[in-house]
Amino acid sequence: MSSVYKFTVWRGQKDGSIAEDTTERPALTGDQVYINVTHSGVCGSDLHCIPFGIALGHEGAGVVEATGPEVKSLRVGDRVGWGYPFDSCGTCEKCMDGYPTICDTPVYYGTANLDSGSFATGAIRKESFVFRIPDNMPSEQAAPLMCGGITVFAPLMLCGVKPSDTVGIVGMGGLGHLAIQFARAMGCEVVVFSQTESKKEDAMKLGASCFVTTRGKTDLTSDVSSKVHHLLVTTAELPDWDLFFPILAKGSAIFPLTATGPEAQLALPHMKFLVNGAKVQSPMPSKKTYSDMLKFAARNNIRAIIECEPLSTEGINKTLDRLKRGNVRYRGVLCKH
Repeated sequence: MSSVYKFTVWRGQKDGSIAEDTTERPALTGDQVYINVTHSGVCGSDLHCIPFGIALGHEGAGVVEATGPEVKSLRVGDRVGWGYPFDSCGTCEKCMDGYPTICDTPVYYGTANLDSGSFATGAIRKESFVFRIPDNMPSEQAAPLMCGGITVFAPLMLCGVKPSDTVGIVGMGGLGHLAIQFARAMGCEVVVFSQTESKKEDAMKLGASCFVTTRGKTDLTSDVSSKVHHLLVTTAELPDWDLFFPILAKGSAIFPLTATGPEAQLALPHMKFLVNGAKVQSPMPSKKTYSDMLKFAARNNIRAIIECEPLSTEGINKTLDRLKRGNVRYRGVLCKH
């Protein structure tokens, strides 16, 4: 085991550029593992973090190269993935309940480990916050699941979704195209809502039962054959609720899933919300949910549609630029080799 670890990271800059840097860490302690990063997904949250000057990336995949003295199950050579949570207190109510992602004092991307992300050649993480990648899942597929995948899997897995339910998905992008596959694999009817028809063919191939264009419409009731029990909103902008509430089943659940600026407000029509008996939920995954998600995706051949670029300054800039312009179909992945 090395006494010091040096690895390359890529940091955002205040002017919006990306700069290569070096992070140095001491010998591993406790349940830390050193990971040779081989792939990183590129997420919309990374765009938000560029001006903060931090090491970017939180959808990592790689190979364990060294283990600390208290590591229990991981071995050198294991392929692992990790997402935005890094650590938690372990003693608060939610940690004790198995949900460290909503710890009273959470440690996650953008708030801690500011010199280490997944846009990197290496990373040090706690064993308890990395997850084995199934043998039949390529690492370039695992990386975008570590944030994009878990974001859409958590509401489907944790919030009482039944195979007989209809799941509505607003937006056919990096999150939406994964949500279609997970919901279809769970046996649900899947209705995709998009402003235009440009992605209809992809949505239907991925398992959508119905594709509804919304631009310019004032009523959607004739476009859906059954009311929606669970509405996953995967777009940065919230939908026109006056358009959507008439197609929601009584007692339906609404899941706003994308990260937005701190000034954004979630505004709902009060009486329509009240008489519907609707719920607005923000499901946060347990650590077990991550493992379940990877296993479920591998078993059901759920795969992100990815655009690969080299894990380099040029590759990062190209992918972030395409993401900023809304041109990525559907997840960008940075690959070391």
